[in-house]
Amino acid sequence: MSLQNKVIISAALTGAVTPKSANPAIPMTPEEIAEDAYRVWQAGAAIVHLHMRDDEGRGTMDKDRFVRTVALIKERTDCDIVINCTTAGDSRAGDAERMAHLPIVRPEIASYDSGSFNWMPDGVFVNSPQFLDTMGRLMQELNIKPELEIFDSGFMSAAQYFVKTGALVAPLHYQFVLGVLGGMDATVENLDYLARQLPAGSTWSAFGIGRHHLPIMFATLALGGHIRVGLEDNVFYSKGVLATNTSLVERAARVIREFGKEPATPDEARQILSLS
Repeated sequence: MSLQNKVIISAALTGAVTPKSANPAIPMTPEEIAEDAYRVWQAGAAIVHLHMRDDEGRGTMDKDRFVRTVALIKERTDCDIVINCTTAGDSRAGDAERMAHLPIVRPEIASYDSGSFNWMPDGVFVNSPQFLDTMGRLMQELNIKPELEIFDSGFMSAAQYFVKTGALVAPLHYQFVLGVLGGMDATVENLDYLARQLPAGSTWSAFGIGRHHLPIMFATLALGGHIRVGLEDNVFYSKGVLATNTSLVERAARVIREFGKEPATPDEARQILSLS
């Protein structure tokens, strides 16, 4: 089967905010996160998106926790999952702290939030032009693929600005994040609009927060994108039924097959995303 018929499943395991009280399956420690990474790989995920939590369960950019978690994942020598590290795992972290783990961990992919917005009701999610310029150039030096997290339509034009200045290099990979309060609503119309703004040669993925998870997943498949699932974005499998990261990936893999395609392997994902 050609790569055109392969769909990448990314698994976002924990995020920075949702407490374990909301779903006991949310992994918190490096050991729990690494174990879930292995399980979702077995279930069909090609990429794992990593956040870290501190001892109180809050999001942290502690580089030592990234190092420990990635080392534990790589100890499973049969697991070839693509590692994608966040650069926005703690609203308290300064710009330097948000990038400190990248030269040490050297993930194949890292998140790149190409704009700022009011993340309601808690505060402003700040990604200054200066920070984005510095981080884009650092990712180039380290041969890390930026995953552009697109919360609103203006993020698309901001990304093209950084392509023009050389901080980013096309073709880019976009992740449409729909349903965050303060960003674009999770509607099929908004997803279709964003997909039509993509520069030629781009790759893209999408997800909807919470109850919008399934409609956006189905629409993404119909529009030719890749999909992201996981407890970072949605803690329920169905109404009143708690999910696990594995159950969400297993369902995504079934849906992809029912759609007439196949989940991409990690190496196929590397080819699709032009990872080195």
